[in-house]
Amino acid sequence: MLSDIVWTIRKFQPDVIINRFDHRTPGTTHGHHTASAMLSVESFDLTNNPTVFPEQLKLVRPWQAKRQFFNTSWWFYGSKEKMDAADKSNLFSFQTGVYYPTLGKSNQEIAALSRSRHQSQGFGSTGSRGEETEYLEFINGEAPKDKFSIFDGIDTTWNRVKGGKPIGELLTIIASKFDFKDPAKSVPSLVKVYSMIQTLDENHWKEIKSDEIKKVIAACSGLYLEAVAENQETTPGALVKLKIEAINRSTIPMLLSSLTTLPNQKNTIQNLTLANNVYQNILLNLQLPETIGYSQPYWLKEKGTVGMYTVPDQKQIGIPESEREVKVVFNVEINGTQIPFERTLVYKYNDDVKGEMYHYLDIVPEVTTSILDKVLLFRNNENKLVAVKIKSGKDNIKGDLQLELPKNWVVYPKSISFSLDKKGTEQTVYFEVTPPKFFEEAIVRSVATVDNKKYDKDQIIIDYNHISKQQVLKPAEAKCIRFDLKTNGEKIGYIMGAGDEVPNSLVQMGYKVMLLDPEEITPEKLENFDVVVTGIRAYNTVQALANKQNILFDFVKNGKTMLVQYNTPGDLVTPNIAPYPMKISRDRVTEENAEVRFLAPNHPVLNSPNKITSKDFEGWKQEQGLYYPNEFDKAFTPILSSNDKGETPKNGALLIAPYGKGYYIYTGLSFLENYQKVF
Repeated sequence: MLSDIVWTIRKFQPDVIINRFDHRTPGTTHGHHTASAMLSVESFDLTNNPTVFPEQLKLVRPWQAKRQFFNTSWWFYGSKEKMDAADKSNLFSFQTGVYYPTLGKSNQEIAALSRSRHQSQGFGSTGSRGEETEYLEFINGEAPKDKFSIFDGIDTTWNRVKGGKPIGELLTIIASKFDFKDPAKSVPSLVKVYSMIQTLDENHWKEIKSDEIKKVIAACSGLYLEAVAENQETTPGALVKLKIEAINRSTIPMLLSSLTTLPNQKNTIQNLTLANNVYQNILLNLQLPETIGYSQPYWLKEKGTVGMYTVPDQKQIGIPESEREVKVVFNVEINGTQIPFERTLVYKYNDDVKGEMYHYLDIVPEVTTSILDKVLLFRNNENKLVAVKIKSGKDNIKGDLQLELPKNWVVYPKSISFSLDKKGTEQTVYFEVTPPKFFEEAIVRSVATVDNKKYDKDQIIIDYNHISKQQVLKPAEAKCIRFDLKTNGEKIGYIMGAGDEVPNSLVQMGYKVMLLDPEEITPEKLENFDVVVTGIRAYNTVQALANKQNILFDFVKNGKTMLVQYNTPGDLVTPNIAPYPMKISRDRVTEENAEVRFLAPNHPVLNSPNKITSKDFEGWKQEQGLYYPNEFDKAFTPILSSNDKGETPKNGALLIAPYGKGYYIYTGLSFLENYQKVF
């Protein structure tokens, strides 16, 4: 991790580094937050030492930032009053509540829009306006003499670049004469700036400023360049049909001299005049190489280690998303200067509601397969039908599918032939699997063979409104578990929360499970169930539960069982999620292999109908549990205790309380990834 931090600093070459968290207070906030600051401080002097991670110096050079700060606030002091009273002699303050007339927004409003894009954790934020002061604590490097300028003593002009002074002088003239009503007047001078940048010695700033000045030229001239693929997905070696659009919306003379397609590096001469506001449409074919890689996040291509991704290509470390290989370079001549404008190939379509929509072109396998149940539970010696979905990546795919399992697992038939006529067509086939006689865990893989080539990837599509559509390719596999399990045939009503796979696992274990619509919960509806289970974060996400608590508690009081999975302490739809007082905290056990101690070893939950032992917690994935209650009524019996190294025992993982004739259970165990383990 330290290597990655050093690499990022050497590559980005910052003058000032600001840490968001305090490196001196590990254990007071999320571990990865504090770790980021600790690593930043540790790396400050290492980045300029050529003996530190010297293998990086083939691609970057040593770099020393001028200074480093910690962005402190009253939160780190405990209260606003404590911060007001604190010694601020080492703090630098500045106003962040700046309003930008050209944007019509303040810093806070822009920040709120940015934060609201972080939708996976519900971080939507309302913008604020007015004065706001931020504080920076000086940590490392050369302290600025000006208390109001963190860049004091740092040359941030073109003078810092060898040969850059005349470029800066010309840009100053361009800015002073800029015509907001006719930006294209600046284009001839901007093109001259581009040419001057190309004469600089190869360095960090040449690449950055070349890209930036091209964007400015295109913006000022209204130059619109686009390359659109006929389809959103294609396969290696395919011929991709392109629609090229080029339009110059200015009076500046331009010539589209040629188009270069990547990665095949084919240059096609055009010599096409781009007249003012005249639309040019060009059809082009692009032959993809057979060796082109599949589209997917670079950090997921290789199997990671505990807590770390595996990225063998040093140049990819730290970039926000995978670099797309398929591109078109528009070689445009302006005022006698040839400027290459690079555009990533996209797929464009019209949505009846949202209008023009874009996706990147994805390179997909010719065929992908998916074992529909990712965890297959085999009770005793029972056989099980295993469903596998086959999807074609191109037209006319024919082949055979096999399931690969250890020899003591029996699969019938040995293989299944398939034929898919059209790209995107899906077919589901079934294998009968017989487990061994005794307990065993095994990985089952589905492998398709087409023209003697094997395909073993499962395609997962991530498609949300707020991010680009992405393809993730993972091994087409699942876990098979043969074990002896006793069940009493209980009927379970399951109330979904934020989403999980627990109901499916319960069905495989032999329980009868029905998903309950929270709005329709009535005493009569619950009569047919023995147990009600609420899904992960149900009391954070299901508003209807606020009005159903009395019905659910009466269900327990009448002799039934209610099991509530973890919720976060904030934004509960009702404060009374349990029939007795209970306070949810942020306590958690992040070490998946932390020792689990049984506080009530004779309790029925650990002994009937199945004996639960410490072995049931082996192979736990991710964190062991989270958001444990740390205060609870004496009616609750804590069953388990565990903790991370160096921390106090956490006893709120599993709490059971009798209520009337039944039992109420609260658990913070992370069944999201481990539902096959302990249920």
